[in-house]
Amino acid sequence: MSNHSTRRDFVRSTSLLAGGVLAAPLLSRANYFSGADDAIKVAVVGCGGRGTGAAMQAILTKENVKIVALADAFRDRLDGCYKSLTAEDMSDVTGKPGNLKHKVDVPEERKFTGFDAYKKAIALADVVILATPPGFRPLHFEEAVRMGKHVFMEKPVATDPAGVQKVLDAAAIAKQKKLNVVVGLQRRYQNSYLELFKKKDLIGDITSAQAWWNGDGVWVNARKPNQTEMEYQVRNWYYFVWLCGDHIAEQHIHNIDAVNWFKGAFPVKATGMGGRQVRKGKDHGEIFDHHYVEFEYPDGSILNSQCRHWPKTPGKVDELLVGTKGKIMCGRGAITDLKGNPLFQFDRQKENNPYQAEHDVLFAAIAKGEYKFADAEHGAQSTLSSIIGRMATYSGQEIRADKALASGLSLQPAVYAWDAKPPVMPDADGNYAIATPGITKYFEGMAAR
Repeated sequence: MSNHSTRRDFVRSTSLLAGGVLAAPLLSRANYFSGADDAIKVAVVGCGGRGTGAAMQAILTKENVKIVALADAFRDRLDGCYKSLTAEDMSDVTGKPGNLKHKVDVPEERKFTGFDAYKKAIALADVVILATPPGFRPLHFEEAVRMGKHVFMEKPVATDPAGVQKVLDAAAIAKQKKLNVVVGLQRRYQNSYLELFKKKDLIGDITSAQAWWNGDGVWVNARKPNQTEMEYQVRNWYYFVWLCGDHIAEQHIHNIDAVNWFKGAFPVKATGMGGRQVRKGKDHGEIFDHHYVEFEYPDGSILNSQCRHWPKTPGKVDELLVGTKGKIMCGRGAITDLKGNPLFQFDRQKENNPYQAEHDVLFAAIAKGEYKFADAEHGAQSTLSSIIGRMATYSGQEIRADKALASGLSLQPAVYAWDAKPPVMPDADGNYAIATPGITKYFEGMAAR
């Protein structure tokens, strides 16, 4: 999401999600609330565009929710988030005069900045919103689970195999502790997708699929004088793999996850191609601007996936599933037989805002003392799918999911500090090394990017 999005972009019409989750034991409310006023206390870790939007969606639920702590690497982003949440006029968000200040209680002593800010904020909350650049997500999720907090975290949940494993390990502990975890793969909370999923047997066995995230691209934060290399990369995080995972992970994961969900499985291997054809300036770091990947599932079926960031070209964000008896066209909300005869058409009047629905159902469960959401595992597995897709296009080699996960490959820096060296550094001309198929390798001792 753009850092320059408005509140209206963050929050659209609210609609409760009906069904679609597993029932679980009713737990004591004592497990969930830490404050005398019975409010569900929320800490926001990552105060950029998505973190601000998620915080807004949390306080727009009908539950007694209060934002009590904010944490970000940078003070200016924290201040921007606080300003948005406490604006005098929130009518553009709520549709009625007034504001939501009574749901924001963040005095100066509960505003935390720096790389370790997350620990201080998480300690103060019942529920944690994790919305930093995804490279930090495994570390933050692990800490939230260790402290026994419920979690909403954005996707992807990692940028490398070591991070995926860390999230899987923490997810297992979260289950033991009965901590609700929702991951921002919002198609799983969108009414049209939920209805299509319920009726997926109309098309028989899924034998192939296609997925697209083709768009113009996103923001760029240009380098400023006196920035350390670490600060520059964290502010311009989208273009560095250790922070973002490349756009195949950061955005296209939505489409890959949707296919994984309908298939009821995760790809075992990936082959693909990609590169930088259009977006290749110094401020575009090291990521590709296009990927085309063939994912293979355990039953041999294939997902052909493509994503690109090319301005002035046709955009498409969608999924198509083909079965032995018919097709599901997710973007159209339609199911047909193999000859194109309609079998089901979703009523668009019943569509919801899935971004809001994620928070509505999460906070409703917490308010009732229920354990209903355990999204971290499939969030981690779909993140791994996107990572092996990236590794396939970067290397030009077939990448197996099990081998990638077992590799323990980490792209993270040894030290998180503003004067520390990031994992990638520019050359004397300010350019970063770009992955090259046939040269970039994994699992064989050669440095990978």
